[in-house]
Amino acid sequence: MKCNVGRKDKLNRIITGVALMVYAVYANEPMAYAGILPLITGIVGFCPLYPLFKYSSVK
Repeated sequence: MKCNVGRKDKLNRIITGVALMVYAVYANEPMAYAGILPLITGIVGFCPLYPLFKYSSVK
């Protein structure tokens, strides 16, 4: 699995994921638990959708 998520992209994904997870807990909004997806892809550094579109945010 080759890293295809750049540094800024990782940071944005992690911040978005954490914010959605916090919102899910405090607002009791089950749909916000989808924030786990950007959080995991930000931590791992690989997005499974990027290869489908032949895209990479790594410089």
